[in-house]
Amino acid sequence: MPIHADIVVLPGDGIGTEIVAATLPVLEAIAHRHGHRFGFHEHDIGGIAIDRHGVPLPAATLEAAQKADAVLLGAVGGPKWSDPNAKVRPEQGLLAIRKGLGLFANVRPVRPHRAALGASPIKSELLEGVDIVVVRELTGGIYFGDKTRSDSDASDLCRYTVVEIERVVRSAAALARTRRGHLTSVDKANVLETSRLWRDVTNRVMREEFPDVTLEHQLVDSMAMHLLSKPRAYDVIVTENMFGDILTDEASMLAGSLGLLASASLGDGKVGIYEPIHGSAPDIAGKGIANPYATILSAAMLLRHSLGLEAEAASIEAAVSDALDAKVFTADLAAPGQAVSTTQAAQAVIERLA
Repeated sequence: MPIHADIVVLPGDGIGTEIVAATLPVLEAIAHRHGHRFGFHEHDIGGIAIDRHGVPLPAATLEAAQKADAVLLGAVGGPKWSDPNAKVRPEQGLLAIRKGLGLFANVRPVRPHRAALGASPIKSELLEGVDIVVVRELTGGIYFGDKTRSDSDASDLCRYTVVEIERVVRSAAALARTRRGHLTSVDKANVLETSRLWRDVTNRVMREEFPDVTLEHQLVDSMAMHLLSKPRAYDVIVTENMFGDILTDEASMLAGSLGLLASASLGDGKVGIYEPIHGSAPDIAGKGIANPYATILSAAMLLRHSLGLEAEAASIEAAVSDALDAKVFTADLAAPGQAVSTTQAAQAVIERLA
């Protein structure tokens, strides 16, 4: 049945404007093909919001996102706003909008595509059949803890509550139940009290609510090694905010490029934020060479999770896969002299949708 959906579009900074601009025609093509109507409403976030409004998340942006069916985000940040001593930073906009929308689970699929295996520094034989989803807790931990700094020292408080751990573990376990039935929980329980609480709560939730899902614990340092040495051993990985941030960037090496990995930030409701896992890449901004595939795949996740359009999401994913099979590669994946532009890569997806 055709639907009408309002989508808030946050291009942000750097290549964010280019990859979002390339992705919207893909969503429009899907809407036209299936009779849907998508309304796109653009707002500011990050560095551009600081320049225009003095804050990284204007009230109007948050209000629009709260009323929308979904949010498509590009990237935030750049050298212009990179002073570590600045009180207002682009990344604060991301933290604030996630919290404002009640989004506590960041879902990042990692499934290397056969045609792009050569772009990964990892041996191809280790990558065959890899299919991982990392679920990262988004609203707790050291990123949100109280912070202090003086001339002689500094501190960042890492704090987790039972409720925060329970809800993200439930989300990850429910996902594992629909896949291969294996959940790996990553912590640092040999050192940190927050991790000991994380492990205790995880054990209880899995024992009481998900006895059919196999649970494994890994310390974050060993997980960093295993993720690259035996990635096929993992199905769904759940972990706290900072560990997840680091591990998912590491996992991008499995796919060959950050430009291939999508993400969804989800909560208890239908609204979510969908974005590529890479940053604003200011070194290539404005050159028209950024890889749009991660953003397009994030749009597919938007269709699936917020709008309930599974067939439409799958068709976008298949079109991206077909484009990669045809070696429609941007500069991060292509051999010298064989790269296509951002717009050309997106157009290749649209052609395959038709």
